[in-house]
Amino acid sequence: MSNELFQSRLAIIRSESEVLLTRKNKKCFSTNGIFNRFQYPVLTRSHIPIHWRYDLNPETNPYCMERIGFNATFNSGAVKWNGKYLLIVRVEANDRKSFFAVAESPNGVDNFRFWERPIIMPETEDPDTNLYDMRVTLHEDGYVYGVFCTERKDPFAPEGDTSSAVAAAGIARTKDFINWERLPDLITYGGQQRNVVLHPLFINEKYAFFTRPQDGFIDTGKGGGIAFGLSDTIEHAEVKQEKILDAKVYHTIYEVKNGQGPAPIKTDKGWLNLAHGVRNTAAGLRYTLYLFMTAIDDPTNVIHKPAGYFIGPLGEERVGDVSNVVFSNGWIEDENGEVFIYYASSDTRMHVATSTVDQLIDYCMNSPQDNFRSAASVQNINELIDKNLAFSPVL
Repeated sequence: MSNELFQSRLAIIRSESEVLLTRKNKKCFSTNGIFNRFQYPVLTRSHIPIHWRYDLNPETNPYCMERIGFNATFNSGAVKWNGKYLLIVRVEANDRKSFFAVAESPNGVDNFRFWERPIIMPETEDPDTNLYDMRVTLHEDGYVYGVFCTERKDPFAPEGDTSSAVAAAGIARTKDFINWERLPDLITYGGQQRNVVLHPLFINEKYAFFTRPQDGFIDTGKGGGIAFGLSDTIEHAEVKQEKILDAKVYHTIYEVKNGQGPAPIKTDKGWLNLAHGVRNTAAGLRYTLYLFMTAIDDPTNVIHKPAGYFIGPLGEERVGDVSNVVFSNGWIEDENGEVFIYYASSDTRMHVATSTVDQLIDYCMNSPQDNFRSAASVQNINELIDKNLAFSPVL
């Protein structure tokens, strides 16, 4: 009887899993004309392979119980590799520990399947308690780098404090996404680092990092926003000076903190940068995504920055473990100029939106910038109205 129950349950589990894994995704109509959302998330906890979750031996698991539970799939790095679209996924198990795993799709929008095993990430001499949010960079030195947050308990926390943490930027490199070489954590002098991204090119013959110096694990304190710094080597990366290139500003979508998303995309008009901004609301922190462009010859020189957010959480995206949040640390520029923007919603699931390099450049260069006052915002609207009335007096 037990074996019959096991086989019956397993057949249903496998059938429902295959329906999910092979489900076609549908591009939604874009009212803003900047990007297209898709109907379904590309990854959820239900995409986790069955053989990671269940003991498949009926003798040791007669009830076909889930032995290891999973809570979320989110905050994924992204890369096009050997013709496939790879997400380096932050997978969070029910025990709250996060780890990395590779999910692969043939087209970037659906049919994502995890590789056979999660990534085995080597530890440093000071083992990580938790690690997450990998940014993937195809660097001109020939390696693929993953830069991620490594979290450890604060050794100076008061007795009985079991929540204070210290964050640093972990660095690892690979050439196949299976075997990873762990390098020493990035050294900086501006406080903790939860949001670090490696630039794809050498800058002044040095490795270049986007950083975000902050006083504590949660609060940025006097940390000023997205910063940039150089390191002589990657094997013992050390940024001695951080220059703020995109500061947090009062009463904006990035008033509390902001951080670089994935590595920037190079275009003939400048570098496209995707970032997240955090603001306070009566319901808590709200995370949205925004775009800006920097000069080709100086990645710290912001030349275009549209006002407000680019992608904000909508509908079901607002519901999850940490509600009212979208976050991105991965995008892919395809050979034809299409851009796949991978973003997580509410620390729970992964989505994709698509645009093109040309559309994103147009959005950045031709959208009004934020002048930080209500009156200035109204002026931007009236200027557009005047332009439209001159073009077509009868609206």
